[in-house]
Amino acid sequence: MAKEIIHTDDAPKAVGPYVQAVKTGGVIYCSGQLGLNPENGKLCEGVEAQAHQSLKNLGAVLKEAGSSYGKVIKTSIFLADMDDFAVVNEVYKSYFDGEFPARSCVQVAKLPLGGLVEIECIAEA
Repeated sequence: MAKEIIHTDDAPKAVGPYVQAVKTGGVIYCSGQLGLNPENGKLCEGVEAQAHQSLKNLGAVLKEAGSSYGKVIKTSIFLADMDDFAVVNEVYKSYFDGEFPARSCVQVAKLPLGGLVEIECIAEA
């Protein structure tokens, strides 16, 4: 099974030795997206803005791969502070119509670049 590396300039470059996404066997595996503005490479201010930008970045990667939010199977959300759970949920649910994907959400000790939220997903191609 061949794999295709997905890259778009509409989402931030990877901040480490990984790619934005890999498509293989009809499935897209998207790397975690921080709330980085792809135009200037800086984190947005606050958890709500970072959650929106993280999801916009995922949307850009999904679009480049020929997919969309409606084809997302599973997401994982990483929070620097679980007290932000309700705020991130409000932002998150605004990106999905009808059925939500499976999901996990955990608090982590620290996110790259001092981020407050990071979201990754697996989607159908």
